[in-house]
Amino acid sequence: MFKINALNILTIIASANAFLWFVGLLITVRGISKQKSLAPFEKELRVKPFVSILVPARNEEHRSLVQSLLSFLSQDYGNFEIVAVNDRSTDKTGEIMREIAKSNEKLKVIEGKALPDDWLGKPHAMQQAFDNSKSEWILATDADMIFDRRAISWVINHALTNDCDAVTLIPHIDCLSFWERVFMPTFGWYAVMAWPVEKVNNPKRKEAMGIGGFFLIKREALKKIDEYRGVKAEVGEDLRTAENLKRSGAKLRMEYAPDLARTRMQTNFKEIWEGFTKNLFAGAKFNLLNTFFGTSSVFLFAVLPPLIAFVCAMMILFGGNNELIKLFIPCFLIYVFEALIYAVINHKWKIPLCTRSLRRSDTRSFQLY
Repeated sequence: MFKINALNILTIIASANAFLWFVGLLITVRGISKQKSLAPFEKELRVKPFVSILVPARNEEHRSLVQSLLSFLSQDYGNFEIVAVNDRSTDKTGEIMREIAKSNEKLKVIEGKALPDDWLGKPHAMQQAFDNSKSEWILATDADMIFDRRAISWVINHALTNDCDAVTLIPHIDCLSFWERVFMPTFGWYAVMAWPVEKVNNPKRKEAMGIGGFFLIKREALKKIDEYRGVKAEVGEDLRTAENLKRSGAKLRMEYAPDLARTRMQTNFKEIWEGFTKNLFAGAKFNLLNTFFGTSSVFLFAVLPPLIAFVCAMMILFGGNNELIKLFIPCFLIYVFEALIYAVINHKWKIPLCTRSLRRSDTRSFQLY
């Protein structure tokens, strides 16, 4: 007869958790399979609308600022301008941008103004760039993005062919350090689960996603949602902009385009942790109780079961308590399903498993200059 005791209760909870992780694995495989690389356009556009590339930059001296700006300037599209904002940098970011602008008339550099009390830094920089732009289409990006020289041509053609008001791209993420390879698959998996491509691209669904590294928006659509003033106090201003666009009736599409754009989001554990905690707190709507509940849930349902499986295995091997096999099996299956999920993400996004494999990993050999 089944006895109700602590071990059996834990086994039931662990088994239910294992089933949910199995379902998560199936959803992940399905979501990843939906991420088809954006296909090249078939016909050249007769009329190419003017595009303004908005680039907020703050203390980017030691990152990929120069390579990023040169990749923007080298676009084969032709009909564009770049409005870069030196957002109160304390390093040589402004000096570097102004030096590049001397020999490139398409690049206009603006010195960012003091931050108003009710604004956050990036939305304020984006609004200043927008106010100094003059195009029909706005391309919001970051100062650490690298574009293939065909990027604007492909995406503008895609937007016009499909009558879109906004197109955002999922870029290739370079993961070069140990901590990047640990954390980035987790972020990727969360994005696949929370914002499946087919749901974001379905105008009848409320799911919306904007990726700040490449977010092409029709000017009139952005003005309809009060430009960046509508997200002036948002940490995730790109996500909120996408939500506002979709809510306003704009046609938004998210496309997987690792061959057109790439970036390295964070380079070390400190940067990763700062980004993770900032976005976690913002996602919890700056509520301490929500944050505590979220982090506790992650620990209980994702981190703790593999630890329990390890402890059970040790106790069975050295203590002879075979009853623990009932708890070991579902906890170990949770670990297996988690590992398979991250293996799927790593394979799709070309995230190397170790430092040695970096040499033969996919480097996305873009057409740059």
